[in-house]
Amino acid sequence: MHKDECFEFGKITRTHGLNGEVLFFLDVDDPSKYEGLDVVFLERRGSLVPFFLEYLSLHNNRYIAKFEDIDSIEAATELKDAQLYLPLTALPELEEGQFYYHDIEGFTVVDNNLGSLGTVHKVYTNSAQDILEMKYKGKEVLIPINDEIIIKADLEKKELYTNIPEGLIDIYLED
Repeated sequence: MHKDECFEFGKITRTHGLNGEVLFFLDVDDPSKYEGLDVVFLERRGSLVPFFLEYLSLHNNRYIAKFEDIDSIEAATELKDAQLYLPLTALPELEEGQFYYHDIEGFTVVDNNLGSLGTVHKVYTNSAQDILEMKYKGKEVLIPINDEIIIKADLEKKELYTNIPEGLIDIYLED
């Protein structure tokens, strides 16, 4: 399995107990859609390696997982901070007008007022605000992702329609 065939599903944050269990942080909108997983891929030395789950359960807003053949805290500790991946085929179907962030990388940003601006270079996710990075006139421009700014994505045309607040682009063009 190669990274370009997968999406980042989450991360192992720490061990849990003494018998090889670990805690997952899942970077998905609705973790309940992934209940019943039997395998995830962990990044190990630059490659994705399948790890088979004995179980994955929600406990106090955290997911506790137990992998086959990981039976001690020492073995589980070696997995701490490992990124979790799933194949793109495991993504849930989206409703009309919705998109996954990895889908819009390379899309042309088209603003209601400014017209065609540049291309989406990368999307950053964090707990405070998801942001897309666009290249515009040789500069990096960061645009918040929310329903007021991002209007829709046209997956066929590879265009992302926006309503960027007045002055936001100018901030990045100043020297």
